[in-house]
Amino acid sequence: MSDDSEAKAFKCARCGELAKLQCPNCLKLGLPKEQSSFCSQDCFKLGWAEHKKLHEVEKKEDEWQYCMRRGRSRVSEMPAFNYTGPLRPFPIGPIRKVPDHIRKPDYHSTGYPSKEVSSRQQKMIPVYDEKDIRGIREACRIGREILDAAAAAVRPGVTTDEIDRVVHEATIERGAYPATLNYYNYPKSVCTSVNEVICHGIPDKRELQDGDIVNVDVTAYCNGYYGDLNETFTVGNNVDDQGKQLIKATHDSLMAAVAAVKPGLRYRDVGDIISKFVHPHGFQVVKTYCGHGIGELFHCAPNVPHYGNNKAVGVMREGHIFTIEPMINVGTWRDVTWPDEWTSATADGKRSAQFEHQMLVTKDGCELLTALLNRGLAASVVGEVKFM
Repeated sequence: MSDDSEAKAFKCARCGELAKLQCPNCLKLGLPKEQSSFCSQDCFKLGWAEHKKLHEVEKKEDEWQYCMRRGRSRVSEMPAFNYTGPLRPFPIGPIRKVPDHIRKPDYHSTGYPSKEVSSRQQKMIPVYDEKDIRGIREACRIGREILDAAAAAVRPGVTTDEIDRVVHEATIERGAYPATLNYYNYPKSVCTSVNEVICHGIPDKRELQDGDIVNVDVTAYCNGYYGDLNETFTVGNNVDDQGKQLIKATHDSLMAAVAAVKPGLRYRDVGDIISKFVHPHGFQVVKTYCGHGIGELFHCAPNVPHYGNNKAVGVMREGHIFTIEPMINVGTWRDVTWPDEWTSATADGKRSAQFEHQMLVTKDGCELLTALLNRGLAASVVGEVKFM
C-alpha cells in the first residue's frame, strides 16, 4: 500500500473511514481514488477478495456484448451453458450514466456496498422513527411511479434494454438513483425476468414476444432511502391460461401475506401463508431468495422466506420496514444460475412469476408503501383481478 496524501481526501473503500493509503496496483491502472483508498493495511487485507476484482481487464462498456462474472466482464459470443428452457441471453448495452447532481450510494463507483455489509442492521432489525419513515415513504412513492412508467412500455417488440432505458430516465427525472446499478457490479438500472427466469434477469437486446410474461423489479434510492417493488406483466394478448393463473396466484399469495402483517407476527409465518395459498394450485415456492429489510440500506435484517416451515428469526414490531416478494414456479422450486452469475432460472425451464411490496408495520397492521397510485393499465390486470 502507498502512503498517498491525496488519498486522505477520500473515504476508505471498505469501511468508510478517512483514508490514509492507496492501492499501488490501482495507481498503475489509473483507477479512481475513491475505489482504491483505504484507512489501513488491515482494512485493505480484509477487503482484498472483493477489491482485487477491480484489477482485472476492464469490460468493454461501449459495445453490445454478453454479460459475464456478475457484470465485471463481457464476451462477444453467447456463453455455452445447459440452459433449462427456451430463453437465451442476448448482448447487453453500455452502462447508463448518472448525472453528477444525483445523490449516489457508496457502491456506485466501486460495485461494493461497504456501508451495507458492515452495518449492524444485518443482525438487528431497525425500528424507524417518523423522519426516516417519511423518507422511505417518498422513495417508495417514486419507485411506484417508475414501475408504472415501465409497465406502460411492456408490449411485443420492445426490448428489455428499452425498459431499462425507461426506468433509468424516469428515475433520474425524479432526482433518484436506480439502486440496482453497480450493486455488486450489476450492470443495469432494473431487473427484467422473462418466462422461466425467476429473478435478476439482465435487460438485453431480446424483444419481448406476444405470449411472454415478464417481471420488472425497480428500486429507487432517494435522499438516502430505498424503495423496492416489482410486478409480473403479460405481454400481448396470447399468454395462456396457465401463465395467467400463475401470475394471479403469485399476486394473491403476496396479498394474503400482507393481510396478516401486524405486530407480533413471526417472520417465519409469512412463508406458511404463501405456501398454503399456492400449493393447491400445483405451484411451488422458490426457496433460494427471500424478502428483506430495507430502508437506509438496500438489504438488511430481517430475512423473510416465502416457503413454509422455514427457520426465519424475529417477530414483527411497529416501525419495522421490509419486503415480501414471493417467487412462484409452475414446476420445481429449484433454480440454476446462468453464466452471467446474476440470472436465476427455473431448473426445469418452466415459467416463474413474482410480485413485491415494501411495507411498514403499524400499530395494528401495516402500511403498504408501494401500493398502486392510480394506474389503469391492461398489463396490470389478469382476468378480473386488478393488482394493488
